[in-house]
Amino acid sequence: MPKSSTPSRERIVAGAADMISRRGLSATSIREMAKHAKAPLGSTYHYFPEGKQQLATEAVRFTGEWVARSLSRELEAGPAEGLRAFLALWRKIVVESDFHAGCPVLAVAIEEPPADEVPPALAAAAEVFEQWEALLAASLREHGAEAEQAAQLATLVVAAVEGTVAMCRAQRSTKPLDRTAGQLEALIAGATRN
Repeated sequence: MPKSSTPSRERIVAGAADMISRRGLSATSIREMAKHAKAPLGSTYHYFPEGKQQLATEAVRFTGEWVARSLSRELEAGPAEGLRAFLALWRKIVVESDFHAGCPVLAVAIEEPPADEVPPALAAAAEVFEQWEALLAASLREHGAEAEQAAQLATLVVAAVEGTVAMCRAQRSTKPLDRTAGQLEALIAGATRN
């Protein structure tokens, strides 16, 4: 994070994403997110006048774009390489946080929304998952998978990796990632054979 006397909007968003990845959305207040980002609460409300839900929405989008940039770069070498990079990214997060952090997008997605309402952060989480799936599906199609198979496999990859990250945190082990990686790599190899 940049070091300056005035907290940047991006630093606050990145701090919020990290905090949500550790504690979930309901268990995290905007005050705690500001403190975690080493930002005054006033600055946080200046950038996010609509409060916690606006900041959480931006944190989800920030994470989504950060992962999508990395995934896009790695998918240029093919879907297997993209999968390995996707798994490596989440492995690094869970290991470096000593199994305390996971995916803020998933954390927001599993929160129970108010009745008859789709909060903006939840809508953003759905868009992020769709973006990751679309990137994976496009790479699979480019490497020989049929369109429907590519879409199904992309959904499976995102769902499996997100679920596996949660399992790693619970078990305090990367073994679930290792097991999932092997099976997903085999499925991708089977789908992209010509």
